[in-house]
Amino acid sequence: MKYFFREWVVPVAIALIIVLFLNKFVFILVTVPTGSMEDTIIPGDRLYVNELFDIKEAKRGDILVFKSEELDNKRLVKRLIGLPGETIEITSDGNVYVNGEKLNEPYAVDWEGDAKTFNVPENSYFFLGDNRPISYDARYWQNPYINESKIIGKVLFRFFPFNRMGKVE
Repeated sequence: MKYFFREWVVPVAIALIIVLFLNKFVFILVTVPTGSMEDTIIPGDRLYVNELFDIKEAKRGDILVFKSEELDNKRLVKRLIGLPGETIEITSDGNVYVNGEKLNEPYAVDWEGDAKTFNVPENSYFFLGDNRPISYDARYWQNPYINESKIIGKVLFRFFPFNRMGKVE
């Protein structure tokens, strides 16, 4: 009995404690409920999100999870488009310009709509969904900017469904 306890119970208990610690303090698991990020992320995809991510290291194009005050602190998954101090222009034919330079967005679904310009304040970021025709994102929010304190982490990996498992880009 001592052998079974020492060789099986103790290692399994330690592994469970490590997994619980990682899930509580390092990674969170997010399930995507809508199609706003299709085809990159599909409804029902389950994602690992790195909570230790430093927002100062964020790059345009990163997929981040954040809380939206406008949507009752609901967690959203969107693509980072605008960094602090940048001017984002969205033309009526759906093209996105950052500080006057056209953004190459092979991941984005074509969209046409109202032309808008956004000036991203310091310590804030601007996000859009990849599936522009159906994404309820910064183009439509009363406050289109997300403060860095509301950013939870960076999407790293899709672990479900198994046929789509892998790094998310």
